[in-house]
Amino acid sequence: MSSATMAPTDLSSKQHRILRYLQERAVTKTYFKSRLIAEDLEMTAKEVGSNITALQEGDYDVEIEKWGYSSSTTWKVSV
Repeated sequence: MSSATMAPTDLSSKQHRILRYLQERAVTKTYFKSRLIAEDLEMTAKEVGSNITALQEGDYDVEIEKWGYSSSTTWKVSV
C-alpha cells in the first residue's frame, strides 16, 4: 500500500493525535505552528514536523502545506 493511500489505521499514535488535532481545529483556523501544536500535544516541534510529513503524503480529509519557517515551521491546513 503506498503512502498516498494509507488508511488512518496505518498511522502511529503521534500521527493520529496530530491528525485529530488538525481536523478539529482547521474548521476555524488555517495556519498552525509546529511549536504550538507540540505544546498542546506534549510533543516537541521536531516530532510534530516529522509526523506531519506522513500526514501530508497520506489520503486524509485535510490538506497540509508547509507555509513558513519563522520561529517554527508554519503549516497551512484546509479541510
